[in-house]
Amino acid sequence: MRISVRVTTRAKREGVEKLVGGRLHVSVKAKAEGGAANARVLELVARHYKVQAKKVCIVRGRKSPSKILEVGSR
Repeated sequence: MRISVRVTTRAKREGVEKLVGGRLHVSVKAKAEGGAANARVLELVARHYKVQAKKVCIVRGRKSPSKILEVGSR
């Protein structure tokens, strides 16, 4: 399943919230440097959908706050 995600880095609190239209908003404390924020986004989305972190990958938007993720494909 592919999902659209909007990411906010350097947030005070981490979390996943569902927005109108099925899009997710993910807030992470990590900086958007060296892939740290992307790794944390994958962990939080995996926890949200109750799958292993290795089952979530970035399809589009590695360097953008708007991302398309694939969940449960592997």
